[in-house]
Amino acid sequence: MQKTPILTTGLTGLVGSRIAEMLEDKYEFFNMDLTTGVDITDKAKIGNFVKKHPAQVMIHLAAFTDVNGAFAQTDDKDGICYRVNVTGTKNIAEVCKENDIYLINISTDFVFAGDKEESYAETDLRNPIEWYGQTKAWAEEVIEKTLENYAIARIGYPFRAEFAAKPDTVAKTKQGLATGTLYPQFADMTITPTYIDDMARAIELMIEKKPQGIFHLHNSSSLSPFELAKKIAVTFGFDPKTVKEGSLEEYLKTTERPYQKSLKMSNQKVQAELGIKLMTIDEALEDIKKQLA
Repeated sequence: MQKTPILTTGLTGLVGSRIAEMLEDKYEFFNMDLTTGVDITDKAKIGNFVKKHPAQVMIHLAAFTDVNGAFAQTDDKDGICYRVNVTGTKNIAEVCKENDIYLINISTDFVFAGDKEESYAETDLRNPIEWYGQTKAWAEEVIEKTLENYAIARIGYPFRAEFAAKPDTVAKTKQGLATGTLYPQFADMTITPTYIDDMARAIELMIEKKPQGIFHLHNSSSLSPFELAKKIAVTFGFDPKTVKEGSLEEYLKTTERPYQKSLKMSNQKVQAELGIKLMTIDEALEDIKKQLA
């Protein structure tokens, strides 16, 4: 069976490499990054690559995601965070428009302030409180202004079974539990993680159905990092009593960087429009346990 070509950026990272693993039997990925000679801040290089690798869909994963590093660059539009997240995305969007390519842009729940008690829906207004979220919010706006044929897929705290190059939230917690070095976990903060395997299945449906607009690809569970760490402990055979309770409110007294306190995310839209069931955190952790068995 001939594979369908898909253009990508950032395919070798934590999220992209798992999407490639799960969908490689069906799609042939042509990835743009520095290793393939494409700097996405250079529109001409993107255009040349696209001409050599024609496709109807592009998945844009490349981003500067170091939130602390981004905070150090606050208001610097010459910094790498702005250039990759905003300028790079603008270039990608313009090339997609010029070549009639459907764009799936991977974004973040950090476009929100995290000060809402209820779950965030796709219709909520963007109101970022730090530089990383601000650059990703601007990237979303650029796509909306440039394209009609696109999907913005928001994720948060992505995790998977294994990725040696960069431990994710679950892997770091497991390591801390195994070595007895897990630092106290915030109990007064709410996150909605994204299981990358779930996300990959949603991306496959997006490629096929080409839905339009913004979608939240988060798990069907919102919880505190403290609750998550206890669930990880139970799932992988550690004593949950060793998980110490921490306080974001207290931590904020020691840092200048603002933190989103409540990122409850609704995934009802993507489940309804794509006909997919996204796992709870318990289901996702059990799925990882099976993969690692």
